[in-house]
Amino acid sequence: MGLEVHLQLATESKIFSGAATRFGAEPNVQACAVDLGMPGMLPVLNARAVQYAVMFGLGVGARIGKRSVFDRKNYFYPDLPKGYQVSQFFEPIVCEGKFEVPMPDGSLFPVRITRAHLEEDAGKSVHDAYAGQTGIDLNRAGTPLLEIVTEPDFRTAEQAVAYLKSLHSLATYLGISDGNMAEGSMRCDVNISLRPTGTEVYGTRTEIKNVNSFRFVEKAIAVETERQMDILESGGHIVQETRLYDADRNETRSMRSKEVANDYRYFPEPDLLPIVLDDAYIDNIRAGLPELPGAKRARFIETYGLSDYDASLLVDSRTTADFFEAATDISKAPKLTANWILGDLAGALNRESLDLTESPVSPEALAGLIVRIADDTLSSKLAKQVFEGLWLGEGTADEIIEARGLKQVTDTGALESLVAQVIEGHPDQVTQYQAADEAKQKKLLGFFVGQVMKASKGQANPQRLNGLLRAMLDSG
Repeated sequence: MGLEVHLQLATESKIFSGAATRFGAEPNVQACAVDLGMPGMLPVLNARAVQYAVMFGLGVGARIGKRSVFDRKNYFYPDLPKGYQVSQFFEPIVCEGKFEVPMPDGSLFPVRITRAHLEEDAGKSVHDAYAGQTGIDLNRAGTPLLEIVTEPDFRTAEQAVAYLKSLHSLATYLGISDGNMAEGSMRCDVNISLRPTGTEVYGTRTEIKNVNSFRFVEKAIAVETERQMDILESGGHIVQETRLYDADRNETRSMRSKEVANDYRYFPEPDLLPIVLDDAYIDNIRAGLPELPGAKRARFIETYGLSDYDASLLVDSRTTADFFEAATDISKAPKLTANWILGDLAGALNRESLDLTESPVSPEALAGLIVRIADDTLSSKLAKQVFEGLWLGEGTADEIIEARGLKQVTDTGALESLVAQVIEGHPDQVTQYQAADEAKQKKLLGFFVGQVMKASKGQANPQRLNGLLRAMLDSG
């Protein structure tokens, strides 16, 4: 498999005009005369789109094309009013590179980037606005795209999805795209071919067009692979074509025969000069790049002693990584902080369908909770009640502990008094404990722990409690 990803760049205006690029506007209010290809209208290149393309190229370790040229890609489609798309074919702005993709097992999977080129987006066909008719919304026409093309390096759906997630992470770290697949900011075309085991020549490929979620990419690969396998094993042959993945039916369907480059009659765009970049321009952009996910992951492992798994989850989103560092700067407990962010906080956000940027619990508030867990003020059970209070906006961790009376009992004298009361109140179980073997004693110890926790309303320190119980029961 090889992948082609169309990434909408987060510029405020379009690639060749001053029209806005905001998502969700009323149909056809953000398409100007340049976007529509009206006679006499000339394109003017958006410099920010060039900057973002170079940032991406540097981020994946690719060679930057110091001279790149725009071309016209000619085809007819209702949402392409000019009858051609301005793209880059012969000389792209980003050339060959290698992108190291972290896999769930901790290994790095190298993906060869063939090229990434700038182009304008087309409009959008709307099929559900009018019964029996298709509407055309040209708001998207002219939005700057970066099309990222790989070599056919993927052998499994897991590899493909890991690559897409890493690409999404990189784009959002760089700030060049929001990567919102549901809104079309990141769209994926999957090229698949099968060949008999042991052969070198690739089979005929099909292209699955515009898959818009990681989960659908995985499903589309599975069903298309099975479809091709069934055809080949029954003696048939694969037709080179473009297909659509239908998520409702979990199947791919033929859209049209697959075009090749000659079909598009590429030729240089006569209205745009070549883009010429010098070393100073590229070096200046390189100097301004943020810490990228791979480097941040390595630093989290080295500096905070996190596992590769935890570090990978935290750096997947720049927002999550920043939240973790802000909380850890206060809590001084990186592992415990990571556990709470990836566990209780992530679970609460998912239940409420909230993004981390919308979290009612700030990094500072979470850090205050973790400090009280680390200094034994709170047990893990009590901490969950304090977290609930933080989520509901009841104040700081200390204020919630005070208001709800949740401070953990750690005083030895107070614990000894509670343990003595429980032992005195359960003489039969004490006798059973003292006569039992080690396995039975362990079970009975759990009974006594439960009784003390009940008597203390869950506020007894479990670690100290276990030691005290054993000592007092063993002493008779």
